[in-house]
Amino acid sequence: MNAAAIIFYAISALILGAGILAVTSRKIFRSAIWLLASLVGVAALYFWMQVEFIAAVQIIVYVGGIVVLIIFSIFLTHQSGQDLPKPILKRTIFSGLAALLGLGFSYNLIREYGFQPTTIPFTPTVSDIGTQMLSPTEYGYVLPFEVVSMLLLAAMIGCIVIAMKPPSETITIQSIPAQDPVKGKINIKEPEMMEEL
Repeated sequence: MNAAAIIFYAISALILGAGILAVTSRKIFRSAIWLLASLVGVAALYFWMQVEFIAAVQIIVYVGGIVVLIIFSIFLTHQSGQDLPKPILKRTIFSGLAALLGLGFSYNLIREYGFQPTTIPFTPTVSDIGTQMLSPTEYGYVLPFEVVSMLLLAAMIGCIVIAMKPPSETITIQSIPAQDPVKGKINIKEPEMMEEL
């Protein structure tokens, strides 16, 4: 095993390990930090493949955009140090099925194409990447480019939902404390009725 393979497996282990910790951690701030580590690992993988422009876009859009938005929204909440609630059983089952589907899809691609290196020289330029990314032809990537904007919109909506405070319980007390005219003190009476709105 050469040094390039060792670097690839180390970066892959970082991405997978941080991704698993991001979805299994019960602390929301720790989840965001592990997500940050996973996305930095993806950028490192792009740097390892010598696609520096895509690595820079990965850092700017995902690390600098989505994760920073999530962390700021966590700081805006008063419950950032508390444990996340346990996931609903239906969501856990759906997440497991989605993970198994992704593993099956990845295995199918690996079985069909394998890991055979290509003999075509891979020297993309920024202009080639931009032209291919915005091209509506058969091998263009204009649809994934537009889907990224939807991902950013979903991240912003998620940050707003995280930063929203839970509705506080309004309690109405029917009895008002009366002031004692002789001692000048307030007599606290037991509330007769409490209503939650």
